[in-house]
Amino acid sequence: MKPWLEEMINERVGLQLVPLIDCVFVLLIYFMISSSMRQSEADLSLTLPGQVAQSKEIKMPDEQIIEVLANGSIVLNEKTYADPSKADLKGLEYTLTRYRESSQMANTTAMITIVAEEESTHERTIDVLNACAGAGITSVTFGSTD
Repeated sequence: MKPWLEEMINERVGLQLVPLIDCVFVLLIYFMISSSMRQSEADLSLTLPGQVAQSKEIKMPDEQIIEVLANGSIVLNEKTYADPSKADLKGLEYTLTRYRESSQMANTTAMITIVAEEESTHERTIDVLNACAGAGITSVTFGSTD
């Protein structure tokens, strides 16, 4: 065997740490230079608007709150709609239709706020949305249970 080959076989090949440390420092310097310092949101200074005098009377919309409970019940004006077969949803739609018609006569906007508990099913919320659509109410918002 040739001497240089024997020397290569006998030499222990190990992990070279010095080039690895050099690469880590080069990467560290690269990321430090390329990063940008952003001002965090808590440090932003902003001024909220103050009170403004109103020049004319504002008509507030007539609002009803519909609650969707975790047990599947729907509550509107302390009337509970809890039939699992959804047979009572026609009554809800009828009540909402009368509400919309009375709001139109009063020249206000009929507005529904749906407040659903976290454990309630989405199906019951969709049932309320369908009843609102059937009654012709287009101003529907969602509220929180807080």
